Amino acid sequence: MLAANALPLAAAEGEPGVARKLKVVCVGGHPDDPESGCAGTLTRYAQLGHSVTIIYLTRGERGISGKSLDEAARIRSAECEAACKIMGAKSVFFGQIDGATELNKAHVDTMTKLLSAENPDVVFTHWPIDTHMDHQVASFLTIRAWMALRKPRLYFFEVNSGSQTEGFLPNTYVDITSVLEKKKAALFAHVSQDGEGIWRQHHEVIANWRGREAGVGAAEAFVHLSRDSHTTRLPGV
Repeated sequence: MLAANALPLAAAEGEPGVARKLKVVCVGGHPDDPESGCAGTLTRYAQLGHSVTIIYLTRGERGISGKSLDEAARIRSAECEAACKIMGAKSVFFGQIDGATELNKAHVDTMTKLLSAENPDVVFTHWPIDTHMDHQVASFLTIRAWMALRKPRLYFFEVNSGSQTEGFLPNTYVDITSVLEKKKAALFAHVSQDGEGIWRQHHEVIANWRGREAGVGAAEAFVHLSRDSHTTRLPGV
């Protein structure tokens, strides 16, 4: 881990001399959002033997022109499964509808119960200042759940900075040079969204840019939100 803070990728303390396995959860608005924002970091966690779960708020129902909501959901859900297999993650679908997501008490309670059941050590989600309403909803549902649980460390990722994520000033970097091909493959699995085009237009540039900031070949960047001002490492990585 690099720069101001570092993700706990190596593992929290367990028995003497034994690295404790961590539980990592990422909440994204649509299929391909977690892959775009932090597939490299999630892959690194999985490769280290930690448990990784991705919660997709929607199935991207409105993301394929000419397809019904159900048809698009089936296609994009299958793409999620393929991407998660590449990353070594488990997929969970929250059940909201692409383009019609809601932030209300019922959904906050559901997200809180879902995260409580996962009992994560580390949580990733969208930066809340984003041009896409679904990204905002995913972020604020996660924030409200995190505030209720208090335990996990919370990190925000960026998606298409400049065109979607705005005002993002990272304080934590993860070197993803060794898993860059895995990140690309996970994004490319989203064929219906032209994952290769998304990579070339947005996230290849971002990975190189954040890598230059961190002094490595390629990196993912995060904003760490914590009540503990003394916490300076991202657990386990």
